[in-house]
Amino acid sequence: MTKIHQFNQNRFINLKGNLFDLNSPKIMGIINCTPDSFYSESRKTHIHEILKTVESMLENGVDIIDIGGASTRPNAIIPNIDEEIARIHEPIKAIRKEFKDLVISLDTMSSKVAEIGINEGISIINDVSGGSYDWELIELVAEKKIPYILTYNNGNEVNTVPLASNRNIFMESIKFFSERIQKLKNSGINDIIIDPGFGFDKTLEENFSLLNNFELLQILEKPILVGISRKSMIYNKIGIAPDESLNGTTVLNTVTFLKNASIFRVHDVKEMNEIRKLLKACI
Repeated sequence: MTKIHQFNQNRFINLKGNLFDLNSPKIMGIINCTPDSFYSESRKTHIHEILKTVESMLENGVDIIDIGGASTRPNAIIPNIDEEIARIHEPIKAIRKEFKDLVISLDTMSSKVAEIGINEGISIINDVSGGSYDWELIELVAEKKIPYILTYNNGNEVNTVPLASNRNIFMESIKFFSERIQKLKNSGINDIIIDPGFGFDKTLEENFSLLNNFELLQILEKPILVGISRKSMIYNKIGIAPDESLNGTTVLNTVTFLKNASIFRVHDVKEMNEIRKLLKACI
């Protein structure tokens, strides 16, 4: 049997001419400029509050900030383009002015929103639609040579509630990533991070199936982002609320750290940094 460590583990991405080393796991802090994200503590709509949150995250070891203006929780209403731009434009400008060297990722499915973000200095595009929502976004990312986070979401609406199924979710994810990575490369995008899309149009059982097979995603030879923080696969599994799910988040982030994840997208930066420090001392 082929061992995972035999696959290419080079995880450098190009950020505007500088190599960003993802061989050492990075922490991505979540800034939701939305009124309706599923975890209420992550909602930040005032510039002062956003800047204080970013400052706190930096003090606690964050490497990347991921900012977004559209909630993709189940049954959320996707805002129109003008509303999404209005939510993220001034915050990005303020963050870039205050923290000049910070790596900023923009969580959007829209080329028009992405263009605003790129013009204001964002470094990465995080597209939870996997390119299925707005192909002009892919063309823009290729033109601007911006790293792209590719999420596996089965090609359906990102905020749908999944139905029971008997599909092989892991094999489908490999097929999706293989085909979409090639399509992105053909479009001119070389710096690709993959995200298995925990919580996006997947049943509880499918989420844990992906988690159980997580290390096999290394066959794709791409850095892997984990976005599992306080999600329903945690709080529904153990019958609690999102604001009670930090302990469960810690457990599952530990599992994926040990399975060689590259980026951890989290609400709780301090706790994730503690995981990183302790595990680095052990392995």
